[in-house]
Amino acid sequence: MPLNLASPGIVVKEIDLTLGRVVPSSDKIGGIVAPFAKGPVEEPTLVENENDLLINFGEPYAIDKHYEHWMVSSSYLAYGGSLRVVRSDSTNLKNAYTGLSTTGLKIRSLEHYNALGYDENILPGVTFAAKNPGSWANGIKVAIIDAKADQILTGIATAGILVGMGITQPISSVLPGIGTTSLLTGLLKGVITGVGVSSIDVKVLSHLPTNGPETQVDYQPSGVWGFSTSGSIGIHSLSSTASFATTSYSSRLDWFDQQTIGISTVSSIHWNTISERPGTTAYASARGSRFDQVHVVIIDALGNVTGNAGTILEKHLGLSKASDAVFSVGSPSYWRKYLASNSKQIFGLNSPAGIVTTGFSTGFTLASDTGWNQAANNIIFASIGSLTETLRDGKDYNGSSVGVATTGALTSSVSDLSRGYNLFENPNNFKINFLLMGSAAYPKEDAQALANKLISIAELRKDTIAFISPHRKSSLTDTSTDTTVSINDAATITNNVIEFYAPISSSSYAVFDSGYKYVYDRFANTYRYIPLNGDIAGLCARNDINNFPWYSPAGTVRGSILNSIKLAYNPSKTQRDRLYSSRINSVIFSPGSGIVLFGDKTGLGKASAFDRINVRRLFIYLEDAISQAARDALFEFNDEITRTNFVNTVEPFLRDVQAKRGIFDYIVICDETNNTAAVIDSNEFVADIYIKPARSINFVGLTFIATKTGVDFEEVIGNF
Repeated sequence: MPLNLASPGIVVKEIDLTLGRVVPSSDKIGGIVAPFAKGPVEEPTLVENENDLLINFGEPYAIDKHYEHWMVSSSYLAYGGSLRVVRSDSTNLKNAYTGLSTTGLKIRSLEHYNALGYDENILPGVTFAAKNPGSWANGIKVAIIDAKADQILTGIATAGILVGMGITQPISSVLPGIGTTSLLTGLLKGVITGVGVSSIDVKVLSHLPTNGPETQVDYQPSGVWGFSTSGSIGIHSLSSTASFATTSYSSRLDWFDQQTIGISTVSSIHWNTISERPGTTAYASARGSRFDQVHVVIIDALGNVTGNAGTILEKHLGLSKASDAVFSVGSPSYWRKYLASNSKQIFGLNSPAGIVTTGFSTGFTLASDTGWNQAANNIIFASIGSLTETLRDGKDYNGSSVGVATTGALTSSVSDLSRGYNLFENPNNFKINFLLMGSAAYPKEDAQALANKLISIAELRKDTIAFISPHRKSSLTDTSTDTTVSINDAATITNNVIEFYAPISSSSYAVFDSGYKYVYDRFANTYRYIPLNGDIAGLCARNDINNFPWYSPAGTVRGSILNSIKLAYNPSKTQRDRLYSSRINSVIFSPGSGIVLFGDKTGLGKASAFDRINVRRLFIYLEDAISQAARDALFEFNDEITRTNFVNTVEPFLRDVQAKRGIFDYIVICDETNNTAAVIDSNEFVADIYIKPARSINFVGLTFIATKTGVDFEEVIGNF
């Protein structure tokens, strides 16, 4: 190759022929869509165990057989896999909120909150909203407090005194603090922020010396910057520096020490046991602003979230009303952004109604630019004081706010469920190995439509398998025939199960099971029947952990069903024959072995190597891994070097799979025979990979032959 040197020298170049590798993966991630009681809507959320499921999506409920969705998910997680959970949507779902009455508020999730623009813009009329829709948040209390006042002066005639008036009190020869020597004289200045029957709330603002400029001060509960225990004060009219009246008061109280939160219907707690006195953050102070600090506490007042009324769910202290405020670079302290990122319960959407101005622009003229949610730059932020609001009007799937104990509160249409499953269509967005049907408590036709939807997604992705269970009656008003649970005759159940699966799409990307298991529901202290699709998918996940995807998940070695007491349907050998011929895998009780999966067919309706789960999963594994390696060939030259490099990458991987009993034999062809001139000129690259997959044993023949004592075995062996 040309060196492009103008004078004698040495050029060193590198050619990397080690590019490309096969990186196999089996993430053991399932996907399910269901109408959960809480949680982000239409946003796949990864949960890794039952506790994650409980925290993010609430408990299982008996109403509408909601427990089937929840317990199928929990069953899958018990086998060691992870699960992407999508809470289905509905036009009826609404968020609980505080503030002015609205026609309904819907923020599905944090992503939706940002998409609606609330990360940068307020929502007029709404102060707080639940983090996601549903009645689950109704009754949650949100308590906030800021620096609205410092002292309460009592025993005072309040006639004619208004919020916003100025207040002064003379000070003479006062030592302001330890380490100082100068005695202060002049006036202590403040603003009236609240008026009671015989008391006023006072915010201490500044010191007016006899000679010299006015100086801002901060209230000190035990120091000089506070009005005296009792005495006289000057009351200044609004917007006037000269007009004032003198009045007296008999005692004072520390305002912050008196503030409480009603944490339930029968108990309260003082703010000073939760947080320090609110004031001005260091961020705002450095920018000439005052009184931006606000504390937020969230209380489970009714016990709907934790089960214990009055539980403090979250404490968010030292937040700022300033939109640009940060604790440090990249860590916002602005109250709305902080709650959006850090609270699991609420969003902050706008400042509460009734904020009070707590500063003067000049003299006793109230400051006018005092609103929350603006940048901190010489702003005296208005204040609300101590306020507790209760979230209300959160609505469930039936449009009701009364809670999840009503019919329809936790049901989704097939259309809504399908829209949720559509989120899994693009394999580049989410890695999904197993699609779970979840509950099968739908009318028969709806359940079949949902099954076909899952299969269509699996067929489109080609890297996942849909797991389907037969339907059961959704309610007493459901006129369709129950398939298994409420029927005692096994022959009838067999016919029903076969009839249910008959019109469902033929596909090697689907697995059909025979019914339901009986499990204990610890939340309701009772026993329930739930579909087995979560367990069958779980067996595949456990297989990946303990073995490899090309091992069959069925049988007494690898097919044991967890946490099952009994089956709704335990088919006989004759019935299993009929089911297996109809693409349906039986789950049976086997004495001495327990409850096991006793079949490994896919939903493919024709004879093929792909009518077995282990073969389909083997090819998903191979195709996914080798496709990743093939990406390294993109935009390279289609020449012998690239083709040889690809073959040298793939063959060691296939040899390893062969050594681990996944395939009997293979051959990789990637040369000029399939990369012809026409292929190269079309900017294409072709590799043909032939695989002989390992087959699982489905049928065992044992022949026992009795012979006479004097017969030589060699004489009769050849005859059988």
